[in-house]
Amino acid sequence: MEAPVARFVEAYCNKNMARFHMPGHKGHVFFGCEPLDITEIPGADVLYHGDGIISESEKNAGILFGSGKTHYSAGGSTHCIKSMLAVLVMESQAGGGAQRRYLLAGRNVHRSMVDACALLDLDLEFVKSLRDGHLCSDVISPEELRAALDSRKGRLPLAVYITSPDYLGQLADVRGLAEACRDFGVPLVVDNAHGAYLHFLEEPCHPMDVGAAMCCDSAHKTLPALTGAAYLHIHREYLEQFEPYAKQALQVFGSTSPSYLILQSLDLCNVYLADKIRKKLSLVTALAAQAENELVEHGICIRPSEPLKIVIHAGAHGISGEETAQEMRRYQIECEYADDSFVVLMLSPETEERDFCRLLRWGKESRLRGSEPVHGYAGGQKAVLPERCMTIREAVFCENELIAPQEAVGRICAAETVSCPPAVPIAISGERISQEMAETFLHYGISKVSVVKRR
Repeated sequence: MEAPVARFVEAYCNKNMARFHMPGHKGHVFFGCEPLDITEIPGADVLYHGDGIISESEKNAGILFGSGKTHYSAGGSTHCIKSMLAVLVMESQAGGGAQRRYLLAGRNVHRSMVDACALLDLDLEFVKSLRDGHLCSDVISPEELRAALDSRKGRLPLAVYITSPDYLGQLADVRGLAEACRDFGVPLVVDNAHGAYLHFLEEPCHPMDVGAAMCCDSAHKTLPALTGAAYLHIHREYLEQFEPYAKQALQVFGSTSPSYLILQSLDLCNVYLADKIRKKLSLVTALAAQAENELVEHGICIRPSEPLKIVIHAGAHGISGEETAQEMRRYQIECEYADDSFVVLMLSPETEERDFCRLLRWGKESRLRGSEPVHGYAGGQKAVLPERCMTIREAVFCENELIAPQEAVGRICAAETVSCPPAVPIAISGERISQEMAETFLHYGISKVSVVKRR
């Protein structure tokens, strides 16, 4: 597998040219990476109009992932999510129709998806799941989706949108959901930001393997790529339908100065995916399973999750996830995410055996080990389906004010207030804030909420 972008940049550095072009550091070393940080000089190709080395590298990625087409992003899955929704809008406009367009989704959407709805003037409706959910985790079953689509036969959504894997490591039945969508003639779009590696498991279960129309992957979350490196994949069966709009959509939401450092990391990642990932992934998933088993033997509650997450249910022991994360830092362990109930440890094929050794040393000495699990404890703040009073776009762009959560009950949410991680909105723009939502804001330490200003 070639790495044409990295090869070009290396050759350019070796020429020792006088750089009368951007960036302003001129290749002089301040942090260490500057010589490799270039711009769109002749031969370097252009991300959104590629017909050279970037285009070649994207084709390599598409082959590796088995997609119909793969596009690079230097703006993370946030960029890809907005672009996927723009593709849906562009394609739907080509077919005409005067009805307001909407997406049917799981409640645990990332805030970038809500932002995209505001910019594109899309409505959001949610599938009500019967499962005991959490703010970060709302897994919809194919049966629930079929029922939701069947009840909307007269006005089907533009697409069904789900998040899988979610922040707590839960995987949806993407194959079953894709089949349900296909039966109703609706595409399935997946926020697969946490699951770029899924295609390279012994049994591949990446959205492109199981029938999703489009998905985004954050390469930087589980692959050895720089922060901001991401993919937008289009399934081969939907290529004719969506590909004509992809580059235009990416350009609308992307920077005209994409980072060539990030593009090189995506390019070099292709070599890694071709030569190394399957062996490394097999090793790290085995180590993770072994570590989980040992933690369970120590009496620590582990929530079943995708292969590259270890989710510790600290709240089930009557101890918060935040306290547990602080305890872990004494063992030189930094987690991905912690709340009142859970600690999420995010792995990659580059997680080393010594990292698991530190985790197991913590497990042997943790407070969780000596505490009895609270029977039937669910924990966490659950997602709710409140009353919608305005469109997302209307609420986001209207005059707003910041008030305390206790004062926001009954008011309409303007800009969503959420931290990252997990970047899952408690209230979505245009929704009426309930007492339960206000309590959840306080629970997560949010002291001010943006609401529509009363006239």
